[in-house]
Amino acid sequence: MRLLADENFPKPIVEALRADGHDVFWARTDCAGWQDVVFLDLAESEARIVLMLDKDFWQINVLRRIPLEQSGVALFRVHPATPETIQPLMRAFVATNRA
Repeated sequence: MRLLADENFPKPIVEALRADGHDVFWARTDCAGWQDVVFLDLAESEARIVLMLDKDFWQINVLRRIPLEQSGVALFRVHPATPETIQPLMRAFVATNRA
């Protein structure tokens, strides 16, 4: 799966996804400092699913005014947002999105 993890996504989750063979860009290391619109444009141009913890991110897509056709956004809302609480959600997400 081609993924683009937001900079706030936990490193252990990103590493686990990569170890499982997923193609994961991570904003913290691969595109640090990029504006959210550019980040979303990258996801769309490379058909990547954005992994996000920020519930306000949808507003960026609305302001962008161009529909996502090749990518998508997966919002993970869990408290606390730790690798231990995100991991089961990520497993379920990957299992339901295998192509």
